[in-house]
Amino acid sequence: MKETMHLLTADYLSRAELWLFITTGMYFLMNGAQIFETAVLVPAWSAAPPESFPMLQGKYGIDLKTFWIVIHSIHELTFIAALVFCWKIEPIRTGLLILFAVHFGVRIWTILYFAPNMMDFQKITSVTDTAADLIQRVNQWRVLNYIRVGIFIAVSIGLIPLCIKMMHLHIK
Repeated sequence: MKETMHLLTADYLSRAELWLFITTGMYFLMNGAQIFETAVLVPAWSAAPPESFPMLQGKYGIDLKTFWIVIHSIHELTFIAALVFCWKIEPIRTGLLILFAVHFGVRIWTILYFAPNMMDFQKITSVTDTAADLIQRVNQWRVLNYIRVGIFIAVSIGLIPLCIKMMHLHIK
């Protein structure tokens, strides 16, 4: 490890540090949006389904799909860039790979569960005999969303020790 680190140039370490900091910043930015959505928007649209769903529907309904696609795409590109630029720094690379695997797992969960349910909720205008099922689905979505956001926040926090390690490597 020390022999490999000795061969890395200051320029390489600077680029690696830059991309690690960029992806960490993007992750915290994304977390801020997730926390806002979870604390403000989710309680509002999930308050009394389907009566509370109009805020998700129509010409002026809140549709965050484009926002989340863009923010996740940008973040994932910066995360991949951080992996590429930190690849020769084994302890950073290992940490990034673990965090990316967790992130990727939660993204798959989002695509397979959260997004399709949200699209369904956006289409529902009234409920007849399945109101209890709908309320249960919405409550489950809300609770699982707390877990999902918590995992994303944990990934953000997991990036901090990597940034600190990187700063110590760059100083040496």
